[in-house]
Amino acid sequence: MTGMGDDGARGMKEMEETGAHTVAQDEKSCVVFGMPKVAIELGGVKQILPLNRIHEAVVAAGRR
Repeated sequence: MTGMGDDGARGMKEMEETGAHTVAQDEKSCVVFGMPKVAIELGGVKQILPLNRIHEAVVAAGRR
């Protein structure tokens, strides 16, 4: 979810490019917004949600 650096962000972009449903934690609910921010900037995120709503997106994606 939260984190620093761009290794996870680059991985998110690769996942998004192959059709994965990607979700990033929003800035307000992050302790450190580094990795989610970079993932969003790279275009690798389909949804931006607060931490307490990410599980809903994961469950919904699993039903597709």
